[in-house]
Amino acid sequence: MKKMRVQFLLFIYHYTQKLYRKYFKKKKRQWQFTEEQLLLFEKDSLGRKLGEFYKQHGFTMIRKMENHDVHHLITGCGTNFEDEVAMQYLLLGNGKLNAHLLAAIFLGTLFLPEYLKIYIRAYQKGKRMKPFFHWDFESLLWQNFDHLKDFIYQKQAPVFY
Repeated sequence: MKKMRVQFLLFIYHYTQKLYRKYFKKKKRQWQFTEEQLLLFEKDSLGRKLGEFYKQHGFTMIRKMENHDVHHLITGCGTNFEDEVAMQYLLLGNGKLNAHLLAAIFLGTLFLPEYLKIYIRAYQKGKRMKPFFHWDFESLLWQNFDHLKDFIYQKQAPVFY
């Protein structure tokens, strides 16, 4: 039964994602890097980690949706459907608000209510994090991934006097 619910949600997601990119990402340009170029970044950089993410999962970049994949890296959210919904909850907690996000949350909760506790924890996690949903991660690909993640999670760096 869960498989049928997820297949239905995936069908809706693939259809609405194209509309979302067309109407809500009109002014956003796609990144100027390929998956292969990302693998050439410094070992500990965000760019390299993203390239490894694509390679590990067998994914390709979806134009104008590249930040979404960075959100997976930063939040630690997986790529199965219930994790995608949890990430939307996390982003809502982080301050992001748009029709596509609200629709994903509504439908994900309606069709996969058994994950509600996970969704609520994800929302709370997003509230604790520094707002990052609006960042342009393409300009941060050279940054050290762990430092960037620590900053977002508001971890304090040790100070040596």
